[in-house]
Amino acid sequence: MDTTIVEGRSISKPPYFDGTTTNCTEWKERIKIFIQSVDFDLWLVIKNGPNIPKIMIDGIASEKSEDEFNGEDKKNVELEAKAKNILCCALNPDDLKRISSCQTAKEMWEELDREVTTSNVNTTPPVSQQTPAVALYDTPNSEFLEETSNDPRKRFLKLCVPIHKHALNGNWPAAKRILDEDDKLKNAAIANGCPTLLHIAAGANRIHFVKELLSILDDNDIALQDMKGNTAFCFAAAAGNIEIVDLLLDRNSQLPVIRDGKGYTPIQYAALQGRCKTTWHLYEKTIHCFEDDDWDLLFFACIHNGIYDLALKMVRDRNALAFARDVNEETALHILAQNGLPLNSGCHCPEHDHNPIMTNPGMKSHIVFQLVKFLWTTILEKHYSSKVELNKIINEPSQVIFDAAEVGNFGFLSELISVYPSLIWDVDSKNRTILHIAVLHRYVAIYNVIHQIGHIKGIIVTFEDDDRNTLLHLAAKLAPQVQLELVSGSAFQMCLELLWFEKVKKIMLPGQIKMRNSEGFTAQELFSIEHETLRENAESWMKKTAESCMLISTVIATGVFAAATTLPGGTDDSGKPHYLNKTSFLVFAISDAFAFISSATAILIFLSILVSRYGEYDFYKSLPLKLISGLITLAISATSMMVALSTNFFIIYFHGSTLVPSFISIFSFLPIPLYIGLQFSLFSDIINSTYYWRTLSNHGKNMIYVLEK
Repeated sequence: MDTTIVEGRSISKPPYFDGTTTNCTEWKERIKIFIQSVDFDLWLVIKNGPNIPKIMIDGIASEKSEDEFNGEDKKNVELEAKAKNILCCALNPDDLKRISSCQTAKEMWEELDREVTTSNVNTTPPVSQQTPAVALYDTPNSEFLEETSNDPRKRFLKLCVPIHKHALNGNWPAAKRILDEDDKLKNAAIANGCPTLLHIAAGANRIHFVKELLSILDDNDIALQDMKGNTAFCFAAAAGNIEIVDLLLDRNSQLPVIRDGKGYTPIQYAALQGRCKTTWHLYEKTIHCFEDDDWDLLFFACIHNGIYDLALKMVRDRNALAFARDVNEETALHILAQNGLPLNSGCHCPEHDHNPIMTNPGMKSHIVFQLVKFLWTTILEKHYSSKVELNKIINEPSQVIFDAAEVGNFGFLSELISVYPSLIWDVDSKNRTILHIAVLHRYVAIYNVIHQIGHIKGIIVTFEDDDRNTLLHLAAKLAPQVQLELVSGSAFQMCLELLWFEKVKKIMLPGQIKMRNSEGFTAQELFSIEHETLRENAESWMKKTAESCMLISTVIATGVFAAATTLPGGTDDSGKPHYLNKTSFLVFAISDAFAFISSATAILIFLSILVSRYGEYDFYKSLPLKLISGLITLAISATSMMVALSTNFFIIYFHGSTLVPSFISIFSFLPIPLYIGLQFSLFSDIINSTYYWRTLSNHGKNMIYVLEK
């Protein structure tokens, strides 16, 4: 497929090498630029080779083991790994196999050079230096690209370059003036790769330009193909502009079935770009020419790019797609299992399914879960009696339920397990169930399946993995970074880790709590080892937070105490305040007292945090509750201080213009929303932690459901 369209517009992933010699030179230059834009050091690693960490032993340099790496060594090894990863991601499967034996990024780059050189020598026919190489398609006239003399090159710069830019910008009047100067430009190749003016305008979504251009083109001009075999219709399909697609179809109804140089149809371009409406629009116009491979390619393109409603229609029309495998030997279930956020990915066009499949009533009946259920029931209906075939489909090249469990794909697991509850007993290569994976990766919704499986829970919790780790040992391991980052502040992260450990401990058998793994650690000992760095970070974070808040509380207490001793309006000879009988003075006195009391309370709370011993279980409840209490009292003291300030202005300036005290009173409250806004993330994490505490304790959504007839 034309990687210029499909891959060339993303700045976040490397340009793709399709394996043909025609795009090799261009690809090498683009991948070099891409790597340098990511990190120039990566390109130096590919160019010069890796800096292998070594150590001198008895005057002989030998490679260090991974345990001996320092920070600089790790950085060098990381650069090498990143460089190799980028090259692997940019290669087609065939070339990836050729370089699989290479040990370094430099070797990979050199091997690609050798392969390309050999391929050019053995397979590339001689091409005139005066004429651009084009494939054997219905290609446009390339006279403007010829280099037989200086005059054509001047014509190219004078005519092709400007009209190319006008097509991109949709400036038809300016383009028409150039066409009037040389009419042959309307159907000629005007850039490298041999695109015509129609290719450029269709790909740029210039509807008016395309309309005007079609009025002067012949029917044969509309079907012209560029160097890769792409028609302008392919560009329009990839751009997802249905209006342009229909304009072209009105002139040539065969455009949807004209294949490119690799045999792909325009609908596959639309699907690869996630253009769901365009893909639906072309579906019925294209499938009559489909071969088996075309069905598979379009089906997987729809799944990868979130066009789930069309994928469901396709597999309903053609059940064999449920068993099809892509280039990675993965079925559709494997791909859907690995998508942790299926509802937030892909396109969001209206669902076309008018015969919905009933799914988990506790969740929205999204089309992706309907697709999962249909795929799974189709597989079971055919292979339920053959356990070998069934296991082969769902467990090769990876086990789908564990792929889903590792990314927290609750909806996917719900559909599979509700149809086939025996999957609860399945174990992975390390003898772990999905319950073990849920604990290891901290997925509450999946973990709460323990409330539904009854006595089975008592059996599953006795399972040990290959390292003799129990379920409690897995809870003792440090959570993945992505889960820790759900809350800010190391103290609250430590709190949630302790919460998980204690909740899992409650479902363990008493004899298992003290069991040791293959390394000789109990779960409690393993927790201390795994979380030592997090505990230290939590202690540092808690102390810094308490010190800062204590300082603010002290400033507030000092200010409001001074205000209480220096009354607004002063006192008479007997020491009685002049404005004692005014309501505003009463408000001032109460708010000032509240501010002082709450700030003094906050000081004591933050002081107790500073002198805490910071043991592991201090972060379980004690320290988080103290910090929450301190922040609340600090917020109360700040608010009361602002009330006291505003009433003070009313008392002093009320006898003059009321505009001044009113204006100052309004603006005196601005620090309160500012304080809340700046501390919002911390407060939200506090609330989230409280909610998270509750979700671990309740049953949550049912994973295993039964639909009532």
